[in-house]
Amino acid sequence: MIKRFFSSEGGVIDWSIIFVVMMLALIGLASLYVAGVHDTVGVNVWRMVIMQGAYYIVGIIAVMVIMRFDSEQLWRVAPYIFGLGVFLMVAVLIFYSRAYYANTGGKSWFAIGPLTFQPSEVMKPAFIIMLARVISQHNLENPEHTWNSDKFLLLKIIAWTAPIVVLVLAQHDFGTTLVFVAIVFGMTLVSGLSWSILGPIVGAAAVLGTTTILFVTQTWGRHILEKVGFEAYQFARVDAWMNPSGDTSNSGYQLWQAMKAIGSGGITGTGFNVSHVAVPVRESDMIFSVIGENFGFVGSVLLLVLYFLLIYQIFQVVNDTSNQFYAYIASGVVMMLLFHIFENIGMNIGLVPLTGIPLPFISQGGSALVGNMLGIGLIMSMRYHNKAFSLSERQGFS
Repeated sequence: MIKRFFSSEGGVIDWSIIFVVMMLALIGLASLYVAGVHDTVGVNVWRMVIMQGAYYIVGIIAVMVIMRFDSEQLWRVAPYIFGLGVFLMVAVLIFYSRAYYANTGGKSWFAIGPLTFQPSEVMKPAFIIMLARVISQHNLENPEHTWNSDKFLLLKIIAWTAPIVVLVLAQHDFGTTLVFVAIVFGMTLVSGLSWSILGPIVGAAAVLGTTTILFVTQTWGRHILEKVGFEAYQFARVDAWMNPSGDTSNSGYQLWQAMKAIGSGGITGTGFNVSHVAVPVRESDMIFSVIGENFGFVGSVLLLVLYFLLIYQIFQVVNDTSNQFYAYIASGVVMMLLFHIFENIGMNIGLVPLTGIPLPFISQGGSALVGNMLGIGLIMSMRYHNKAFSLSERQGFS
């Protein structure tokens, strides 16, 4: 395995993906600069931009390493990186940053001096690889889908997912929990489960979502949700989402200002580094408000086009490689990116409540950026090796 890792076989680099990620990186660094310059709190702008650039360098190194792994090597290391991820997720519950906990209420970060690290972000690609292995191995052992085999596969998916969801919820990070749920949902859809099983699951999810919305909008419902772990700040975010203009000085201020900033951009925007609306801490979750204000509707659409091209290229890579293990990995990466994109932009324009989800490759944050780059590394690995083989034709995957 080690000899194959350092071999020179393969070598096909997908420059189209690199180009899109590079464009997103440039947009992200420019947006961070604008956000820092106009931040009402006052930040060291160049330090923030340089640090983000440094995280990009770390991410590029990670991509270069991961793309050297072919599917068999990824298959073999999956349990080890998953185990390391679980260890870090448990460790952060003990050694979490007390300062960040006091400010955010979350136990999600390690902190060493000015540097912070959020294990749940890098756990996402590790979880994707492991779940892809679980699904692939089950389908190899059960080539014909029956009610019993599909039921067993669903139980396996739940068994591998439940500990991660519990650990993330223990960190008081509901937004990241939703990301993992989205990843599992996407990978389950392409796992081969029959709709006699998927149908009730989708229906149950719809009922659960509708019931939750009903509960959070009613006083009696909130009392019930508080008993199962919901907190006051989450209800405040829902209130701000339902009526952004109702409280523009407290919990709804950030959302209201972000919506005003995006609206002020109009069709073509106010121009680079021209800001007329103050949005607090917009360099992270509210970074889309910078793009909407400075570059307007046109710039926002171009950003969405870049994301669309990235997703399209991922599907194209999977189609070219014809590898089911890679296909499951790609579906997880796509769902991870899509949920981040939809949730972040949605909360900036008031479509969904605030959840603290960063915009991929754009928002400030080293852990999230490295996690996204790890996902890109997995896709680059598919193109780099481009071996259209089925796992059933290879030996030694168990």
